[in-house]
Amino acid sequence: MKLVAGNSNRPLAEDIAEYLRVPLARAQVRRFADMEIFVEIGENVRGEDVYVLQSTSFPTNDHLMELLIIADALRRASARRITAVIPYFGYARQDRKPSARTPISAKLVANLIVHSGFDRVLTLDLHAGQIQGFFDIPTDNLFAAPVMVRDVRDRLSDTPKVVVSPDVGGVVRARALAKRIDAPLAIVDKRRERPGESEVMNIIGDVAGLSCILVDDIVDSGGTLCNAAEALLAQGAREVYAYITHGVLSGGAVSRIANSKLKELVITDSICPTEAVKVARNMRVISIAPLMGEAIGRTASEASVSSLFD
Repeated sequence: MKLVAGNSNRPLAEDIAEYLRVPLARAQVRRFADMEIFVEIGENVRGEDVYVLQSTSFPTNDHLMELLIIADALRRASARRITAVIPYFGYARQDRKPSARTPISAKLVANLIVHSGFDRVLTLDLHAGQIQGFFDIPTDNLFAAPVMVRDVRDRLSDTPKVVVSPDVGGVVRARALAKRIDAPLAIVDKRRERPGESEVMNIIGDVAGLSCILVDDIVDSGGTLCNAAEALLAQGAREVYAYITHGVLSGGAVSRIANSKLKELVITDSICPTEAVKVARNMRVISIAPLMGEAIGRTASEASVSSLFD
């Protein structure tokens, strides 16, 4: 087995390599003067089972092109099987046509990954489950829920709590977490006026006197979480936590959340956290390296990956 890392999230790649006790393969992923991407694999991969570790996070297009070019380099070097390990799959929010004459970019990106030479995909908490079917190769969609459940149990085990979905679309995800920690479920009913902005309308469920745990897959601008926290506290909640898999946190999201009424935002390292995230007063990062590493190890040995979540 060989592990090859792109430039999107080197710390996570190193942690996964340490978990698997497999060193990262020597590889150069650099830029020409005009910013074209150049890849050179620095060791023999002929006949090897190769795993390419790369999130397609900001700058999304650069990291996506790195992923595709690494696949081409490995295929031309006669690797036996090439797996794309994508902790954060960008363009996932464009998974359908919300209006006329708009693209389904998630399908386009899936096609690019398939045709670049990958044999299978390993990813984490896709924004929509149907994206798994966009790939014409075997695709495993892991869930960060087990990592979050352990953290909640360690820190909030004796606290009366309720799991809250920030919108109707996230109810399945929130219900799964609520079932694991034996907590009730509440839902935030919101209206989104335009992309990146939301207005909370109502809280469905009883949150009075309870610690609320907001659960979602992506936090981008942070507006939804901040508005939801205010609405929950207005309904009598004791405090509000948020557990989010992918910390996109674009624009002024970090300062917005730092100045909000959220007690704490917990994100995974599927996207490499910025320095601002690391020093924010109410933000914390938990690692998915053991989860991703275990899934890679099981894939390499042809063992069950789904049993990780039994």
